[in-house]
Amino acid sequence: MLIIFILACFLILLDQLSKNFIVNHFSLGESKEVIVNFFSISSHRNRGAAWGILQDSRLFFLVVTVIFIAILTYYLFKQKNTLSSFDKGTFALIYGGAIGNFIDRLTRHEVVDFLDFRIFGYDFPIFNLADCFICVGVIFLLFKIYKEDN
Repeated sequence: MLIIFILACFLILLDQLSKNFIVNHFSLGESKEVIVNFFSISSHRNRGAAWGILQDSRLFFLVVTVIFIAILTYYLFKQKNTLSSFDKGTFALIYGGAIGNFIDRLTRHEVVDFLDFRIFGYDFPIFNLADCFICVGVIFLLFKIYKEDN
């Protein structure tokens, strides 16, 4: 369990440092193109969830995150002797991402987003490192579930 905690803390730190950099060095709405017509750093705030759904539902997301973390922690303690290194990394990613966005909602009342991609002409919603950690963690978890079922 300690390795999950240490990895999650590192990811939370990385997420919060990147968001603090954006807040301190970019004006809200400011965008700097990094790769022409593909990737920009854009200072954006989100008061909802992915793709801006459920705007201004801060209390809901705070409560859901606390419940989710509690359930995940309970599960991990029950399974602590059976977790592989892959499992620990997977759950650290999910913890780190969930807590990173939780901190924003708790302290800023909104989530700082800044990774802005245009993929094949589609302007993908702006996101942050915590979102990446959650998505990668969930993909790894789905892979694990798939492998266990076969």
